[in-house]
Order: sequence, then C-alpha cells, then structure tokens
Amino acid sequence: MTDSTTHRAIHAVWRIESARLIAGLTRMVRDVGLAEELAQDALVAALEQWPKSGVPDNPGAWLTATAKHRAIDLLRRGKRIERKHEELGHDAEQDRAVPDLDEAIDNDVGDDLLRLMLIACHPVLSTEARVALTLRLLGGLTTEEIARAFLVAEPTVAQRIVRAKRTLAEAHVPFEVPRGDELIARLSSVLEVIYLIFNEGYSATAGDDWIRPGLCEDALRLGRILAELVPKEPEVHGLVALMEIQASRLRARVGPSGEPVLLLDQNRALWDRILIRRGLTALARAEALGGEQGPYVLQAAIAACHARAPTAAETDWARIARLYETLAQRMPSPIVELNRAVAVGMAFGPAAGLELVDALASERSLQGYHLLPSVRGDFLTKLGRFDEARAELERAASLTRNAREQHLLLERAEACARAARGPSQ
Repeated sequence: MTDSTTHRAIHAVWRIESARLIAGLTRMVRDVGLAEELAQDALVAALEQWPKSGVPDNPGAWLTATAKHRAIDLLRRGKRIERKHEELGHDAEQDRAVPDLDEAIDNDVGDDLLRLMLIACHPVLSTEARVALTLRLLGGLTTEEIARAFLVAEPTVAQRIVRAKRTLAEAHVPFEVPRGDELIARLSSVLEVIYLIFNEGYSATAGDDWIRPGLCEDALRLGRILAELVPKEPEVHGLVALMEIQASRLRARVGPSGEPVLLLDQNRALWDRILIRRGLTALARAEALGGEQGPYVLQAAIAACHARAPTAAETDWARIARLYETLAQRMPSPIVELNRAVAVGMAFGPAAGLELVDALASERSLQGYHLLPSVRGDFLTKLGRFDEARAELERAASLTRNAREQHLLLERAEACARAARGPSQ
C-alpha cells in the first residue's frame, strides 16, 4: 500500500469505527471531551504506524486497543484516577487499580451509541452546536469537513465544538438513556438534528451547489443506526422513511451542469428504486407500530405519494393536501401551511393555492423566506399574471443565498417578462 492509499483506508475506518469507539470511551471516563481526545490519540497513532506496518486485519479492534492503552496510561497518572474512581463507585483502597476497560468499552455498544447521540443532541446546546458535535462525534467528520459542508469558517466550527463539550461538562449531563417522556423529548432533538443535516445536503441553503450528497449520506447512516437502537419508536422509522425516499431523487435533482431540477420536471427513471423500497418499508414499519402519526411519519407518507406516482401527472395531490392538513394540526407551522397551499393549488387549481398563500403574507416568520414569493410567483404564472409573477420571483431570488437556486428563479422571472411582452415583442 502507498501512503496515500493507507491514509484513505484510515479515513474510511475512522468514519465507521469512531462513533462506537468514542461512545465506549465516554461510558468509561464519563467525559465526552476526554473520550474524543483518547479516540483522536488512537487515530494519530494509526496515521503514524499504519503507513509503515500496513493496515491491520481488524483495524477497528486496533483502534480500540490503542485507545484503551491510552486511557489506562491517563488513569494511572495524576489525580484524574481518584476522581473517576469516585464516580465509578470504587472503594478508597482500590485507588491504584485500573478499571476493566475491556468490559467498559466492549459491552452494550448499542446502548452506548444511543447515549452518545442523546448527549450530542442535548437541548442544553444550541442547534448549531448540536449539529457540529453530532457530525464530529457520530459522523466522524473533521472540523474542516463540517465547516466546508456548511460554508462556515473552520475556527467558528471548532469554537462551537469546544464550547459544546464545555457546556456538557459544566451541566454534568449524565451518560444515560432517560425514560418515558424525557426520552421522547430527547429523541425529538436527535431527530431534529439528523433531519437538519439531511436537509442541508438535500437543498443547500447557501453556496454554489444545489445539493451536497455527502451530508445526506451521513444523516441517513445516523438515522438507520438510531432505528436499530430504538426499533419501537415510529417517528424514528418515519424519519428514516422520509430521508430514504427523498434521497432516492438526488440524481434527478440536478441537471448536467449542476443546475436545479424541480420535482415535477425530474426524470423519474433516475430515481433510486432501492432507496424508495427501503423508504416504503420503513414507513410500513412506522405505521405498523400504531398510535397517532407524528410529523415525520406524515411527511414520509407525503413523500411516498410522490414515490408511488409513475409520472408527475399521476401524483395524488388531493391525498397530499389532506396529509398536510393533518400535519398542520399536529405541528402548526407557517412552512407547513405553505406546503399545504402548494398541494391545494396542484389538486384544486392555482387560484385556490394562491388564496392560501396570500393568507400567509403577514406571517412574520416567512418575511425573509424565499419560498413564499417563489410559490406565489408560480401560482401567478399559472394564472397568467406575468408582471406580478416576475416581481415575486425576483424577490425570491434576492432572498435565497444559494447561487444555483437564485439563477433558476431569475430564469423563471425572465420567462415571465417575455410572456408579459407577448409573442410580437
């Protein structure tokens, strides 16, 4: 193996193994920041040794063993071992003993991963910090990769991660799985973070790229892991279903030059049927668990309507409108109402949709949201009110921070301007 090949292998192993490794170390040392430092030490050792010795047959076990040895060395030094012994309930006379790290790090890997997810997405942290820490600890991404994915300065991301670890330590967040209503609330935070990561990949809020598939893949992997850890939570399966179905469209969402291709214009032959089947299976699993359907299950059911339609013209827009109505009752939101307006417009005509959109014009939370004038412009175009439509689409273009989307909106505005001038002009 060449050095570059070895480094690529190390990078791949780290992506796969780092979350399990950090989770096991966190259970042992009761400090997520220290656990990550120990795991990073193991990674550095791999970067130093593997180019010379070659990648071991079981690289994950090598990293685990190295991290254990680092932890033992650390616990044998200084005062830290006394504090950890107290936390782990050791007797005073055992101060010189070393914990059974094999048991501490190898058992209950699933529970450890769930605990790590719950810590990384703890409500005590800001949304930005939760996203950054989740990608760092569970996604195996470097600070540079996170910064590049979200178009944020690398020092800003590094600062968020450092502050998040400090906040968790100061808040004494326990490394445990809560029960009952608290677990539901904490899982809700995890789902929110995973979907935020997915959405940034599916429809980038800023920059020159319309999609960033790597983020979608990271979110899908985290969602699938979570579904295995809490198999009886329908909303978890609902989120996985939603992401699988949406991810199935990624190849069709961009044209040859990277330009956006909207849903109704997509070549459905490019949709990934394997991901669609996986999504529909996850949705069926969520529905089979029963109970009131939550927001993610309902959104997955909406995505399934698109996935099941052979052509855009055969989409069951009336059912989608009903699902959005139910979603609006369960999760009241101006954005949900805007999506419902789109569905109503497709099912019952642009005038009906425009009426709902106009009712949202005074919503303060939508004042700077580019999709409000974009949707309004689309309805006005269909109604032949081209001058008004052009103005709305230009306004939408001024509000988006994504260069590809801005270009698409301006193209649609120019088409309205041409239509307003008429064929003779």
